[in-house]
Amino acid sequence: MTEKLVDPFQRAISYLRVSVTDRCDFRCVYCMSEAMQFLPKKELLTLEELDRMCSTFIGMGVRKLRITGGEPLVRREIMTFFHAMSRHLEDGSLDELTLTTNGSQLARFADDLFAAGVRRVNVSLDTLDEAKFARVTRWGRLPQVMKGIDAAQNAGLRVKINAVALKGFNEDELFTLVDWCAGRDMDLTFIEVMPMGDMGEEDRIGQYWALSDLRRDLATRYTLIDSAKRTGGPARYVTLAETGQNIGFITPLTHNFCESCNRVRLTCTGQLFMCLGQEDMVDLREPLRASDNNEILQNAIRAAISLKPKGHDFDYSRQEVAGQVSRHMSHTGG
Repeated sequence: MTEKLVDPFQRAISYLRVSVTDRCDFRCVYCMSEAMQFLPKKELLTLEELDRMCSTFIGMGVRKLRITGGEPLVRREIMTFFHAMSRHLEDGSLDELTLTTNGSQLARFADDLFAAGVRRVNVSLDTLDEAKFARVTRWGRLPQVMKGIDAAQNAGLRVKINAVALKGFNEDELFTLVDWCAGRDMDLTFIEVMPMGDMGEEDRIGQYWALSDLRRDLATRYTLIDSAKRTGGPARYVTLAETGQNIGFITPLTHNFCESCNRVRLTCTGQLFMCLGQEDMVDLREPLRASDNNEILQNAIRAAISLKPKGHDFDYSRQEVAGQVSRHMSHTGG
């Protein structure tokens, strides 16, 4: 039996987020610049290597696997990877296989994802206004995403909407988003914008809408009941008494959620980031390729987990973006 992964602060690492590509068919203003320079394909882990890497983590105690990008569904032949991972669901070594997507490709892949054992998907959607959607995603088209959400629900997938809270952009859609999700039996999670990557013309301070303010606004119309619901990630939930839906808050800035962090993030090039808000990482591609025996890889993973910090350094106080990290969100996978 392989020894399970526990970090220096006695947090069991049971959740792996895997970026399978840095590429995306959108260019969201808080995620990447419009003229992104993507990685050469030769630098990416192959799908077979991703399988071996994820399977090694699962053998070391990871119970939840979330596939991210970029946009994961734009990676060529990605469904072969999902179907390969389904064997861990079938033998009980993995509790959940899921993904975060912009929804653009869901109409093509929803049925296949369900067949591979995926039961929940998170769809990133910040606005229901078609013109604003085109502006915030630069390249995205809202009707395509709506078709994807329809396809996902028709396939039997449980859809949760993730909305980045952007000051001056979707503040006026708070109740519209909540009511729309309630009408479609979808939970909704709001996320504070994080200071990651050079956005050029985009102003991080200007984008920042504290979720403490959002929650206060929400309480003017709904009765918020604190919930013990957990999905393995950083969100903290309330239930709206009037609709019964769950509203999540991911608040790396107004409330540091690091004390219960059970997550690490693997990039599409094999870099393991132990914390989203720190630059420290360990290269796992070299030990993966060094031997067909997983012992070298396991030792590298264990050494990496021993370096996991207590928390991140994100801070927007004093009108400065402190704790900013240089890589784009699309590189790490959220």
